Amino acid sequence: MRTWPVRTTGPAAPQPGPPPPETAEDRPRTRTRRRTLDEWRPEDPAFWESTGARIARRNLVLSVLTEHIGFSVWSMWSVLVLFLGPEYGIDPAGKFTLTAVPTALGALLRVPYTYAVDRFGGRNWTVFSGLLLLLPTALMALVLRPGVPFTTLLLVAAVAGVGGGNFASSMANINAFYPERLKGRALGINAGGGNLGVPAVQLVGLLVLATAGAAHPRLLPLCYLPLIAATAVLAALRMDNLPRGRRQPSVREIAGDRDTWLLSVLYLGTFGSFIGFSFAFGQVLQVQFHDTFDTPVKAAALTFLGPLLGSLARPFGGAWADRRGGARVTLTVFAAMAAAGALILVAARQGLAGGFLAGFVALFVLSGLGNGSTYRMIVAVHHARARTAVRAGADPAAAEAGARRRSAALIGLAGAVGALGGVLVNIAFRQSFLATGGGEPAYAAFLAFYVGCAAVTYGVYGRGRRV
Repeated sequence: MRTWPVRTTGPAAPQPGPPPPETAEDRPRTRTRRRTLDEWRPEDPAFWESTGARIARRNLVLSVLTEHIGFSVWSMWSVLVLFLGPEYGIDPAGKFTLTAVPTALGALLRVPYTYAVDRFGGRNWTVFSGLLLLLPTALMALVLRPGVPFTTLLLVAAVAGVGGGNFASSMANINAFYPERLKGRALGINAGGGNLGVPAVQLVGLLVLATAGAAHPRLLPLCYLPLIAATAVLAALRMDNLPRGRRQPSVREIAGDRDTWLLSVLYLGTFGSFIGFSFAFGQVLQVQFHDTFDTPVKAAALTFLGPLLGSLARPFGGAWADRRGGARVTLTVFAAMAAAGALILVAARQGLAGGFLAGFVALFVLSGLGNGSTYRMIVAVHHARARTAVRAGADPAAAEAGARRRSAALIGLAGAVGALGGVLVNIAFRQSFLATGGGEPAYAAFLAFYVGCAAVTYGVYGRGRRV
């Protein structure tokens, strides 16, 4: 068969050259996406502007989403106890116990969850810990019915503590993604978005109470099963592991450091207040002002407000601390929390529901601000030590890596101690209502603790230390 040559007019088509080099941001978009980044240099301005910021933002968004669901599962019992009417045979003290148990387990899990990020990779652990949330949620949906033994409810509530561990691994992961100058804001956004899981589950619980009624508590966990699965899939598809080869954070490195325990106590005052009041507030309203909040719907209608405002305040606390210094912001927060605690105590004694609500809402907002500023202090303390070591002749890269490692370890430890504050808050309320029928002794104890935290912040960190 005869073929005819093809005539071309004009210049010859240019020959294709070699493709441009692939960047770390381009690589995740390819069909064979790498799960672990080849390099990560957030303190390098050129790397951060060209590549790092986009990758960090993507991981931050997905971290917030998965942590948000974890907080919802962890705090679900703060809503479920409002469904437990007389047919369940549980008194107020038993309900405070049901909310304290998941808080305790969540606190204990925060330390190993922090290490898991470096051991298994941030993306890998986020996917695994996200899927693990299916277990407590499914158990709640199975057992919640009148006649279930109280021991069974305690065991199921304890399993919900796995949602509390997600916070520590998420914060340790995001801490490694961002440069030091942006950590306060990034950690504040990550934690604040996660904390929003508390008011979110309380709003969903209010919706169930207002529509299906208190006889259908199992609808609440059933709503979350598809959300858990969806967030785990998104994390698997779009999150990244940071390069391996770094030394893992270790509590042994920081256990003998005075700052470790002082900063943990300060975080106990801020986050412990936030999570403790989030779990207990609905029950406190029903017991302290039963005539006003005589139905679960009335209590649930206000329960979400404080956690919502506190969660929204947390990123602002981190950003404010970036500008003004963590110690200065934290000192202001604790002084204001002491004033709010005094208002709550007076309002409770005088039976003033409006003042009581105003004081608690203020405490939620202030604790959110303090959560962000206290975590900024953790990072600032260790990076200030790294700068001092560099001036003394230490290798800058090694000093920076050490600061990151110790900051990550302290974030996990402080997170665990802070979560234990939620246990202490619920125990304080339980004992106070059992002994006196009211919460005044608990409110007085909170007030005294906030005064002590303010004194520690000023005496140790507010006199010449740039943290």
